[in-house]
Amino acid sequence: MKLTFLGTGTSTGVPEIGCTCPVCTSHDPRDRRLRVSALVETSDSRILIDCGPDFREQMLHVAFDRLDGVLLTHEHYDHTGGIDDLRPFCRFGDIDIYADNLTCTHLRERLPYFFREVLYPGVPRLHFHSIEPYHAFSIGNTEVTPIQIMHGSLPILGYRIGALGFVTDMLTAPAESYAALQGVDTLVVNGLRHYAHGSHQTIDDAIAFSRKVGARETYLIHMSHQAGLHAEAQLPAHVHMAYDGLEITI
Repeated sequence: MKLTFLGTGTSTGVPEIGCTCPVCTSHDPRDRRLRVSALVETSDSRILIDCGPDFREQMLHVAFDRLDGVLLTHEHYDHTGGIDDLRPFCRFGDIDIYADNLTCTHLRERLPYFFREVLYPGVPRLHFHSIEPYHAFSIGNTEVTPIQIMHGSLPILGYRIGALGFVTDMLTAPAESYAALQGVDTLVVNGLRHYAHGSHQTIDDAIAFSRKVGARETYLIHMSHQAGLHAEAQLPAHVHMAYDGLEITI
């Protein structure tokens, strides 16, 4: 399985508009963090996780090929704002999108032109599938298990795909989700910054979560400019700051 980090930044992206801090003005490309998204490629499936407002820019740097499924973690704009840009991938066929019921409902309300009986020419052909935590499903021969996590007080989804666990925007998680992630080889998890936030983990929280899950390797995502410079990160040996464009094999 190959994982490509398309975006590793928080909702404002990095650099943040108007900021002149050392991270936002860094010339290190690893400090440029588009909104969170990832591409998972298994032996038979190509799966996108989240489709935010930077999706078009992200996919210009990736080989153009089919998408067998899109997994959405939750409804927020920084994770769903690029859905209309899926249209070029409809050349390979209709696209299946998997999300919880709340996300499916709200996207139908926000994007009604996707669902009219007579579609405007060029509208992406999307099929929304409502999924539930801990009820596994398959994309091709690849099994996907949604898990519930809490984004502040909002229940959202993380995913386990084989030996990969993918969690973003988490503050806390129920015991069932820790159990569902036990034994993952690689954990991708949000670490916003070094001090507390009302709906996101800190970097220390993410490290503690990784230890509790028992992941062999952990990659931090959904980082703000307050997470610091990539080159100056001081993390345990098995924990890494991910960066846009990073590819790993699991």
